[in-house]
Amino acid sequence: MSEVSTWNVTGMTCGHCATSVAEEIGEIDGVESVEVSHESGEAVVTSAAPLDRAAVEAAVAEAGYALA
Repeated sequence: MSEVSTWNVTGMTCGHCATSVAEEIGEIDGVESVEVSHESGEAVVTSAAPLDRAAVEAAVAEAGYALA
């Protein structure tokens, strides 16, 4: 069964920001889909298993942003 988690991301101001975050999170093993909104500052991630916060933090940081 898939897991859905919501993460708050700070610093995104445009659609390109959201796309960058989605691409990086999408590279985490087990991630099935990612929806990111710069307007709400949220990343909703569907994955095969619960995600490790450190992995999500690292992916978001790679895109140039941070988890709240």
